[in-house]
Amino acid sequence: MTDPDLITLLRQGADAWNSWREANPMIRPVLRAMNLNGSNLAGISLRGADLANANLSRANLSHAALDGADLRVADLSGANLSRANLAGTTLSDANLSRANLTEANLGATDLSDANLSLANLTGASLARANLSRASLSGALLRGANLSEAGFDNANLSGADLTRAYLSGAALNDANLRGGDLSGAILLGANLNRANLSLADFTGANLSGADFRETDLSGATLNRANFSHANLANAQLTDVRWQLRRMRGCHLGVRGLDAGGAFEGNSPHGSVPSVGADRLRPQPAPRRGNFVRPGGRLWGGLSYFSQYPRLQR
Repeated sequence: MTDPDLITLLRQGADAWNSWREANPMIRPVLRAMNLNGSNLAGISLRGADLANANLSRANLSHAALDGADLRVADLSGANLSRANLAGTTLSDANLSRANLTEANLGATDLSDANLSLANLTGASLARANLSRASLSGALLRGANLSEAGFDNANLSGADLTRAYLSGAALNDANLRGGDLSGAILLGANLNRANLSLADFTGANLSGADFRETDLSGATLNRANFSHANLANAQLTDVRWQLRRMRGCHLGVRGLDAGGAFEGNSPHGSVPSVGADRLRPQPAPRRGNFVRPGGRLWGGLSYFSQYPRLQR
């Protein structure tokens, strides 16, 4: 079909278009650079279609099938993609700013260099997606599945990642300044050299995460689980810890010196920078830290996870 014929068929709605796709499964629709601004394409099947450079700004693509499609450099700003299937789609350099992607499937999608600023990805699945160098500033990612996703050099400043699942994710050199990661799960995540200043990790599970050379200055880490995490050469100035609520959360933590890094007598448990690459035993202070039975403190952190909870 010619381009005008495809446009005419599209404008007849999802039912007519989907019927044509079913009757012609071997034809790959080429809609490159087409202007579909504001079109109602809810439930449409564009699986495997060529939509590179297309204008889909403010289009309704809710529940659409876009898996395997080529949407590189496409304009999807303000589009409704809620519950759409974009698995394996190419969206590199695409504009998805302010798009609605709630509960969308973006598994293994290429979103490198894409603009997702202020996009709504609540409950979306981005497992194993490539978001390197992408902009997600101010984006909503509450409860999103981001396991093993790649965010190297991405901008997530001010993003809401509350209760997001980031196990195994790569966030090397990423910018998460001021982000909300409260209740997030980052098991084994890699955050080398990331900017985490002023971020909120309240109640987050950071077990086994790699924080080497990260900037955590001013971050809130209340009730966070750092067991087996690596904090070598991390910047921890003015961090808020609330150690009394973090018992049993530091088993095997590495990268903290023994020079009072977790001295609990300052306001909010603030600590200075630390740079040692190993823990060293030190005599337990009289107050401000918690000590396992036997009175031994390792690197300023006690290992209550090996023992029953102590009563105040």
